[in-house]
Amino acid sequence: MRSSNRKISTVFSTVTVLAFAMGASVSLAGPREQAKRIHDRLVGVPPSTSVLNSMEASVAGGDPLAAAMEAMENPAFYNTTVREYATPWSNRDESVYADLNDTTATVVGMVRDEVPFDQLLSGDIVYIGSAAASNNVAYAQTDNAHYLELQNGLVDLSDPANLLQELQSNLAGTPLGAGETAGLMTTRGFAEAFLVAGTNRAAVRFATLNFMCMDMEDFHDITSLPDKVRQDVDRSPGGDSNLFLNDCLGCHAGLDGLTGGLAYYDFDEVNQQIVYTAGAVQPKFVKDSAVFPFGFVTTDDSWINYWRDGSNSFVGWNGPSASGNGAKSLGVELAQTRQFSECQVKKVFEKVCYRTPNGPADTQAVEDIADIFEASDHNMKQVFAETAVYCMGN
Repeated sequence: MRSSNRKISTVFSTVTVLAFAMGASVSLAGPREQAKRIHDRLVGVPPSTSVLNSMEASVAGGDPLAAAMEAMENPAFYNTTVREYATPWSNRDESVYADLNDTTATVVGMVRDEVPFDQLLSGDIVYIGSAAASNNVAYAQTDNAHYLELQNGLVDLSDPANLLQELQSNLAGTPLGAGETAGLMTTRGFAEAFLVAGTNRAAVRFATLNFMCMDMEDFHDITSLPDKVRQDVDRSPGGDSNLFLNDCLGCHAGLDGLTGGLAYYDFDEVNQQIVYTAGAVQPKFVKDSAVFPFGFVTTDDSWINYWRDGSNSFVGWNGPSASGNGAKSLGVELAQTRQFSECQVKKVFEKVCYRTPNGPADTQAVEDIADIFEASDHNMKQVFAETAVYCMGN
């Protein structure tokens, strides 16, 4: 973990970067135009005259972050910008056009309420609509009707009276206790998309892709230990063991080691709900055992991270342990990485700046804003504000 001096120096570095960006833009636009750019990037709709006047005063007074925070008071920031930022995480197609569900709604609520974002994959948390907002269509474990009611009714998710924070473990009909919840990974929407059928490897793959900006190819390391690779992976595909050793192993060694944390989870396609079987490994973990009978047999929900060392040490693994049991501790391992922090900044950058980070200045900005994100107890509103100000003149 970084020391307090490191945090102070990086915040100073960020101020320098932002000042440079603002200075570069002064010759192109005055405070009013800069304020409007901040609002447009964060909200996507024009500001009212009174809001623009107030934001202009903040920019002119040398406090563009205050202007950004004011812009985010517009309901469209949550109902459009944050929702579009989060929706691709809720489906395999990574589509922004997917229906609202508990996965997306929980992200919107966490950003709105400034819930520490490193709880995204481990917290006992979910956001549901109020009875009034959902026309008394209650949250259900077996369908998405509750969220479709919110969506079709154009309910304002920025209003705390409409979108409420609840404990996943307190929802009616849940099979999960507080210790089995794991933030987004145990929401119904995530389970329907990524815990359904298959082998549960997809859940880990999409978790690293969406929340760490790394797919399996990015983790590829053929020096990892092979002892957790399951029986369903052929050690001589096409009769060539070199293919396994030089290709398949690079992903499966780490992936299979982590996926053990999800051994008790499934999504029941008949009843359309998440399943948790305490102490009993889901059959999907031991299917196709004849492919390589000498492979690893999953007997509990333990996981181990073989990617902490070697070529993947750059990820910045800061979790309390390289191994554990269950989805909650696995979520902590993924979300307490430096890569998680920088990934969130990059995704906000793409959303707010309308482009991917490119070049030394952008790279430095991403690193500096990630430092601020971590120093602010993982406050995502701070990330949106800092990024909008940086891109104001870029």
